[in-house]
Amino acid sequence: MADSIPPRSSSPVYVIGGGPGGLATAAALAQRGIHAAVLEKSDAIAASWRNHYDRLRLHTTRRLSGLPGLPIPRAFGRWVARDDVVRYLERYAEHHRLELVTGVEVSRIDRAADDTEWVLRATGGRELSSPVLVVATGFNHTPRMPDWPGRGAFTGELLHAHRYRDARPYEGRDVLVVGVGNTGAEIAVDLIEGGAARVRLAIRTVPHILRRSTAGWPAQATGILVRRLPRRAVDGAARAMCRLTMPDLSEHGLPRPDTGLYTRAREGAIPVQDVGLVDAVRTGRVEVVAAVDSFDQNKVVLADGSRISPEIVVAATGYRRGLEDLVGHLGVLDDRGRPLAHGRRTLKAAPGLHFTGYANPISGMLRELAIDARKIAKTVARTTAA
Repeated sequence: MADSIPPRSSSPVYVIGGGPGGLATAAALAQRGIHAAVLEKSDAIAASWRNHYDRLRLHTTRRLSGLPGLPIPRAFGRWVARDDVVRYLERYAEHHRLELVTGVEVSRIDRAADDTEWVLRATGGRELSSPVLVVATGFNHTPRMPDWPGRGAFTGELLHAHRYRDARPYEGRDVLVVGVGNTGAEIAVDLIEGGAARVRLAIRTVPHILRRSTAGWPAQATGILVRRLPRRAVDGAARAMCRLTMPDLSEHGLPRPDTGLYTRAREGAIPVQDVGLVDAVRTGRVEVVAAVDSFDQNKVVLADGSRISPEIVVAATGYRRGLEDLVGHLGVLDDRGRPLAHGRRTLKAAPGLHFTGYANPISGMLRELAIDARKIAKTVARTTAA
């Protein structure tokens, strides 16, 4: 990988972020003959994937998760493991001969004084410039830890899920997992299968839970088919399908959600794909409890007023996009810190500034990153040729 910045005179399209979105966009640009340079703050690409927990697999199928110009190898199986995702991304960068610059963090983006280029403030006082810029720093950028009252005085161990690797350190111990997105659900299952003495799962909002596949048909394929349909129709179909394929876990603390699946997904809450949680809850191996309200020394106070004493609390409480310091001053983010324009679209006040990878669609993030990459490259090619 490169360890120096391309000279300013080459005017590459800078792509910030060496994850799937950044690599896919750089490859799509290169396929159109556009010079692109990927800037990655870590010492290697796919840094986020390298740091995920060990048992993680894609919840989208191999066939529907490949990036432009190189499919994921069949040998990696239908549900690709974390390490194989990393291997694929490394192979992808080599296959497309991407220009990668690691160890360079971009801290701020500004518009040049003459309003013709973007200026990037980077590690070591560097200033880079280009008329076109793609921000692809990732959906899971900055771990979000709620500021629970009493958190700092908790005498047990508290960690965010991004620090969790496997169940070995927690064998024989009492663990509370907070949050029931896909990460929290899978960590809870990993803990109980890995020998934790007790695993409780604190839930604030009851999730929609889907089978990853039904009779060989992946949930992702359904997501692709229905994502353009009316919300009410999809909600109704999903409700009927869940009643047919999923047991009622109400007596175990997991009632069926009142809000429709697609309505919730459009608001950013992706359904949980079951990789063992349903059976673990149904058999009592994972206990569902109320949301965390606060901490009181060695106790965790729950929203229903009960108090429990776990040895370890794993906060699977999600991530922030972390774009505020980078571009927050440009007026390109909404009140939740998400880009106002995404993919090929740019704002009139921010020409040439593209964002990719800041949504989590039910049709699969890698699939949508690949689509975004092609559209961004087509737009850039058209605008630079004009």
